[in-house]
This record gives sequence, structure tokens and C-alpha cells, in this order.
Amino acid sequence: MSRLVGIDDIAIYVPKLYIDFKEFAEARGIDPGKLEFGIGVKKMAMVDTNEDPATMAATACLRLMQKNKLSPQDVGRLYVATESGLDESKAMNSYVVGMLEQIFGDETFEHCGGIECKFACVSGSYALYDNSNWIRASENDGKAAIVVVSDIAKYDIGSTGEYTQGAGAVAMLIKENPRILAFDQKVTSTVIKNEYDFYRPFARETPIVNGAYSTLLYLIQVKKAMIAYKQKAMQTGLFKLAPDESIIDHIDLIALHLPYVKMGKNALVFLLRHEWRTLPKWKEILKFVGMEEPKPKDNRGTIESILLDKEFMEKDELFRKKFMESPQYKEVFETRLASSLKASEIIGNLYTGSLYMGFRSELEFENKKGRDLTDNRVGFASYGSGSSAMVFSGVIQPTYIDVVKKMDLESEIGPRKKISIEEYESLHRGERKIEDTLTAKSKEFVLVSVGHGSHKEGFREYNFSN
Repeated sequence: MSRLVGIDDIAIYVPKLYIDFKEFAEARGIDPGKLEFGIGVKKMAMVDTNEDPATMAATACLRLMQKNKLSPQDVGRLYVATESGLDESKAMNSYVVGMLEQIFGDETFEHCGGIECKFACVSGSYALYDNSNWIRASENDGKAAIVVVSDIAKYDIGSTGEYTQGAGAVAMLIKENPRILAFDQKVTSTVIKNEYDFYRPFARETPIVNGAYSTLLYLIQVKKAMIAYKQKAMQTGLFKLAPDESIIDHIDLIALHLPYVKMGKNALVFLLRHEWRTLPKWKEILKFVGMEEPKPKDNRGTIESILLDKEFMEKDELFRKKFMESPQYKEVFETRLASSLKASEIIGNLYTGSLYMGFRSELEFENKKGRDLTDNRVGFASYGSGSSAMVFSGVIQPTYIDVVKKMDLESEIGPRKKISIEEYESLHRGERKIEDTLTAKSKEFVLVSVGHGSHKEGFREYNFSN
């Protein structure tokens, strides 16, 4: 008999500082509507001077353990997935263990294995997959795993990526017979390719981004992973497709990588167009749209050739906008994706955490609608630049409501402080000292020093703030 393994609980940490979209737009000479309705952001979370990816990960992890009354002996693995690494050698999870031992005692986590995972935004999904299989293989000795995704999305001041920033951490408890979601087995699918769409060389705090290329590559790679997932799902008997069905008919909720809200909407359009082209409903959709689906002139199909075909790109954008107005798209969007976007609107980009904050958002806001998600299948589409995509799925368990009914995004984030553009830019440039904070911390881990000198140069030290 197969073992049910998956997500038992979720805890989050989001920095208390944020930038308001209207003030940011005014400072950059941008129409506020472009941010609110175009990109889909109202608030972007920002870290204070004494916060970093490790403090966020440790605080989220502590909250997860405290709410589940876990001791260190209950946890056999602790993975941190991030693309905001603090050290080229020392793994971030060792810093997190050090912080947790301030609460639970010295050496209480010495048995707890783990690594820092890196593959841009997809690494959290690889961490979940590895730890789920560790439990399925009965290597866990009855212990659970914790996977924490923690990142600071930071772009150059004045760049086009600047309005897709954010920060936060999501900690997930992975165990047998989970209360929230059990992963489907033997259907997880991945694709990988060496690409230059988004990367951050050593010693840079901000990435080098080929925006349009990266956006299209995300869509293409996720589509390829979805095709592989569909083949595995049908081979294993997870579901069968009738002649007038697509994979969407067997997925009740969709969780996508969300660098920003609009990207999620566009990704859904792209995947639906691929899935529906061969179905009877496509003629009805084309009739509503009022135009044929455009095709690139260059049949090589490379991303470069597509982006250079300006006529195609303009027509495709028009087709996409009309497609999004179709009743078929709206029905899928409202019932399967819309609730996952709400957290992104008020937090911003979380890199590795964006997919899982979206899933957590979906659970809370669908519950607030009064919708029973029991036995619903969730389809996850994860993407990391460089590039890799992973598509997998899981089923909501009957016990999920015991966890989800207590979720409240605003109270879990806590009171927030709006900062001025001047304060934001000062933080961004690293002009403030660690102790020159903008908020007071309580029941959170904080950075207290970064070492100097031959023995502790660059070594980071942390305390718990009572």
C-alpha cells in the first residue's frame, strides 16, 4: 500500500516594511494603474537592516514548530531553498539551526540533516520532492521534514524589474498522513536547459535579467513539464482524458510560480491555449475572440525569432487579451487560480516562496468563500530561471479544514509600516547600519553582526528578539 506523504502545515514570515504602489509609481513616473492592474501589486514587502533570508527562514520555521508543538527530535531534516544565498560555502540551513538552538538548546538539532538548495525559484519544489521521497523510503525513522523557502527579490533601482520586488519565507511541514495535501506519486515531471534568461553572478546583489526572453522561456518550459506530467498521469492511471477533455478538467486548483500577478494570469492563458486547441470548444472560443490564433512567420520556433517577430507579438498580445475575456477562460481563472494571487498583491515577489505563498493564499481565500476543497486535486507549476520547470500535483485531505480555518494572512503578517521612497532607497543601497532599524522586532530572529577580521570575516551572528 502506497504511503501518503505531503504538506501537513504551513507557516510564514513577511517583513513588516513595505512600499506603497502609488508612491512608488509617482517616484518613478509610472501610471499607478500599471502597477495595480497591469503588474498586479499594491504593496511590496521590504527587509529591515537586521533582517536577511536566514532570519526570515528561522522565524518561519520557529512559528511552524511552535504551532505544531514540535520538538527538535520530531524533525529529521531541515532544508532551506533560496536564491538569496549568504555564503558560497556555508549552507543557510546551518545558520537557521543555530538560531533555533537558541530557543530549543545547544545541539538539539545536531541529528537533523539538510542542505541549502539552489536553482532559482524552482529549488523549493526540488526540496519538497527529495524530502517526500526520503519519508516514502522509510529513511526518516518516524520523523518529519521541514522545507523552508526564503528569499529577497531585489532589482536595480530604476530597472524594469524594480516593481516586482518583495521578501518573505514559507515553512512547510512534510510528513506521512499529512493534514493538508498528499502528493500524487510517480507523476512529478521536470525539464532542464542551460539558459541565460536570469542569473546573478558572484558578488552581485541584483540579477541580470533578460525580461521578455525570461517570460517566454518560463511559459515554454512549464508547458513542456506539463506535457510530461500529463503523459505520466495517464500512464499511471491517475486520470483518463475523454475526447473533449483537457488536463484542466482533472485539476481543481492551480498553483503557479508568481513573480507578479500578471505573470500568473498570462501563464494560465498560455497553458489553456495549448490544452484547448485540439478540443471542440476551440471553435467556440475563436468565434468569441473574433480572430484566428496568430502564428510566427519564422517556423524555427526559437525564443529569439519569436521575440523579433514584432507583428506576431502584437497580434498575439491582442489575441491573449481577447482570450482572457472569454467565458471559458474566466471560469477556469475564477475557480482555479484567482485566490492564489491575493497574497502576491500585498507582498510582492518571493522567488522560491512565490508558488507556496500562492498555494497558502488559495487555501485561505477559497475557504473564506465557503468552498469545500476536500479531495480536490491541486496542480503545481514551478519554474526557476537558468532554467528548470517542475510540474506535480497533490490531493487536498479531509483534515485540511482543521488547519486552514485558522489561517489569516493579515494577522500572520502582523502590523506593517509604510516606508518612504527615500527610506526604501537608503535600505536598497545598504546605507544604514544593522542597528539603524525602521521597525522594532518581537518574537523574531534578527541579525546582530557581520564579522570582520581574519577569523570571522563575513560570519553572521543572530539573536532572538523577545
